[in-house]
Amino acid sequence: MGAHVADMNPTHIFNDSWPPHAKFHTGQTLSMSLLLALLTIVFAWRKTSDQREAVLATAGFAAAYWVTQAIAISYPNTAFYDPEFLTAHSFTLGLPVQAYFEIGFLSIITVASWLALRKSAHWSN
Repeated sequence: MGAHVADMNPTHIFNDSWPPHAKFHTGQTLSMSLLLALLTIVFAWRKTSDQREAVLATAGFAAAYWVTQAIAISYPNTAFYDPEFLTAHSFTLGLPVQAYFEIGFLSIITVASWLALRKSAHWSN
């Protein structure tokens, strides 16, 4: 849902200077975020005898969006911001705003997974 809030605005999907194919890929990314969220919920709450596998699958689905966002800048001719939306506040401590979300959510996923695996190991003993 956060991706929709961030991308359904004049800087992305309603940006008149973006070509239709760029908007297509934004739509693809937004749809992927919803599918990954659904898979995260399903794997987190399903009944299974293999809790370790469930935790790892859940963490993978939850992290996939954030990992792919983090590495997207490595493709040719990409930028964190389009020039018309670049401001003096676009980078905090040298990082784009997206980086703080990536670091934050990946940290939460890591801690939650560690706690779940620890709890699972405790109950299996």
